[in-house]
Amino acid sequence: MMIAVMGALLAMSTSANANSLDFEALASAQASRPLPPLQTYEARDGTSLAYRHYPSDARTALILVHGSGTDSRYLATLAHELAASGTASVYTPDVRGHGPSSVRRGDIDYIEQLEDDLADLIAHIKDTNTDVSRVVVGGHSSGGGLAVRFAGGQHGHLASAYLLLAPYLGHDAPTVRDNSGGWAEPSVARIVAISMLNAIGITHFNGTDVLRFNLPPEYRDGSETLAYSYRLMSGFSPADFRQALGSVQVPVLVVTGAEDEALYADQFEPVLRPLVPHADITTVEGASHLELVVSEEGIATVRQWLQGL
Repeated sequence: MMIAVMGALLAMSTSANANSLDFEALASAQASRPLPPLQTYEARDGTSLAYRHYPSDARTALILVHGSGTDSRYLATLAHELAASGTASVYTPDVRGHGPSSVRRGDIDYIEQLEDDLADLIAHIKDTNTDVSRVVVGGHSSGGGLAVRFAGGQHGHLASAYLLLAPYLGHDAPTVRDNSGGWAEPSVARIVAISMLNAIGITHFNGTDVLRFNLPPEYRDGSETLAYSYRLMSGFSPADFRQALGSVQVPVLVVTGAEDEALYADQFEPVLRPLVPHADITTVEGASHLELVVSEEGIATVRQWLQGL
């Protein structure tokens, strides 16, 4: 088991700089969308966590989680379109350890904390928006991975459906390219050592940085999160995507871009269909990993699915 983990991580590490994600795909879309102000909710540990709300009269609330290294801003186009069409009231949280208001950037207190934070956000939504009759948990990239983790955890029953946009299913998933699009650089030795210590109950080193992200300098503004601790890296991805998705009985939509640089779009159908036979799995032609969340076809696909729930 540990040898397999090392092999997958080494393959990921040795080719990490082979290429990069197309960040320019988001630049013009972000500039054209006004952002709602950050609001906060209180998590169970008393921490105030930030989110943006795109309101609508819909009885469906969608929690849409951003990917690794960034925050909720890049999801504005998708969130705005879904809310403006009356499809869903959309909430885009800045995951703990991320965003301009982050207290401890790149770290959390324990591996399951992000799942607890999502459960607390759901409670907040239901308390503040009594018209909501269903909550859909979704995310893009690592945010999709967190949604999968949530589905397989103790709070999974809180979601009425799951939306997975180019989801990261784990470093050893058949859907992940060896170099993850040049985006992530894992510290293999640290990850292996800390994993072994965790296996025998030693968690003292879980706050050590083990993962870095290759965000080009021209796209940095000081609010990005360029390094993750072991516990944040672990908590922001599925513990076991097969177990998690194999237990899901509610509707699921999986959308990928045919030109995804980090993932193998054509592998999602054969990998996920046996696990989630009822899932809707579709590919958007011409869309890269980041273009997926701003493409007209991608947005239309999500809108139509949500309207059909």
